[in-house]
Amino acid sequence: MSAFMEQRHLGRTGLRVSRIGLGTLTWGRDTDEHDAADVLKTFWEAGGTLVDTADVYGDGEAEYLLGRLIEGLVPRRDLVISTKAGSVPDPDRRFDGSRGHLLAALDASLARLGTDYVDVWHIHAFDPYTPLEETLHALDLAVSSGRARYAGVSNFCGWQLAKAATWQLAAPGNRTRLSSTQMEYSLLQRGVEREVLPAALDLGIGLLPSSPLGRGVLTGKYRGDAVPPDSRGASEHLGLFVEPYLDDTASRIVDAVQTAADGLAVTPLQVALAWIRDRPGVTAPVVGARNAQQLTAALSVEALSLPDEICRALDDVSAPVHRYPDHDWSTL
Repeated sequence: MSAFMEQRHLGRTGLRVSRIGLGTLTWGRDTDEHDAADVLKTFWEAGGTLVDTADVYGDGEAEYLLGRLIEGLVPRRDLVISTKAGSVPDPDRRFDGSRGHLLAALDASLARLGTDYVDVWHIHAFDPYTPLEETLHALDLAVSSGRARYAGVSNFCGWQLAKAATWQLAAPGNRTRLSSTQMEYSLLQRGVEREVLPAALDLGIGLLPSSPLGRGVLTGKYRGDAVPPDSRGASEHLGLFVEPYLDDTASRIVDAVQTAADGLAVTPLQVALAWIRDRPGVTAPVVGARNAQQLTAALSVEALSLPDEICRALDDVSAPVHRYPDHDWSTL
C-alpha cells in the first residue's frame, strides 16, 4: 500500500484517518461486488483508510460486501471502518436509539463485516422517544466491550450534539468521548455552520461531511436541464435525493464552481471537494464513488489547495443566511 494521502486526527482523539473517506451507500444495490472491489483497492492503494458504511445500506448488503472484500482483498488492519446503527425500516418510527436495538444492531454489523470490532461506531440519528442517556450508554458498552474503538453520532442538530458530547464529558463513570459527527455538508448545504459546526469545534468533535459534492450536483453533470441517464438523478432509488439541488440557487453556485475550475485548470469536482476538505472543523469528507473511475477523479484532489481568493468567492456565492440568534451581536 502506498500512503501519500494526508492523515488527520479524528476530533480530539488519537485516531488518525485519511482526509478523504470512502462511502458505501450504493454498495450491494447500484455498486456490485466487482465495482466495489475496484473502488476499495483503488482507495487503499492511494493511502485511503476511512471506509464508512451503515447497517441499513443496501439492507445490510453494503456491510456484507465490505466484509468479503477485507477478508480477501485489503488487510483489515489497513482500514478504519466506520458503521452506523439506529435507523429502522418502520414507517411509524424511523429511528430506534434504545440500548437493546443499538447493541443488537452492532452485533449484526460485526457478523456481516466478519470482524471483531469497528473502528468508529455512529448513532445514525437522534431518537426523540428514547432518553439520550440510554442511547449514549450503548456507546459506552460498545467501547468498553471492545466491539467499537471510538464512537460518534450522525444527523444530530446543534443542541442534540452539544448535549450528547457534554453528557459524555461530564457524567460520572467510564464515559466514551464523542470522536465524530457525520452530517451533510457542501457548498450547496451549509446549514451545519449555524450550530453543529461551532459545537463540534468547541467540543473537539471531528466533522465527517456526507454528500460533500452536493449529491453529485457540484460535479457539473446536471448543468442546464440535463440529467444524465447513468447519474443518481436518473436513478429510481436516488432521483428524489438529488432533486432538491437542481434549483436556481444551486445552479448559481455550480456556475461559480465551474468558473473557479476553469481559472485553475482543474475540474468542478476538484474545486468543490478541496473547498469542503479544508473547511475549519472538517476531518474527512466521505465520497460515495460508484466506480473506480469516479473515485480516482475524487482522489486527484490530494495535491490541490484552493487560493484564498477562490475560497472567499465561493464562500460569498454560497453563503447561507444567518440571523438572530446565530449572528455575532458582539460586533454591533
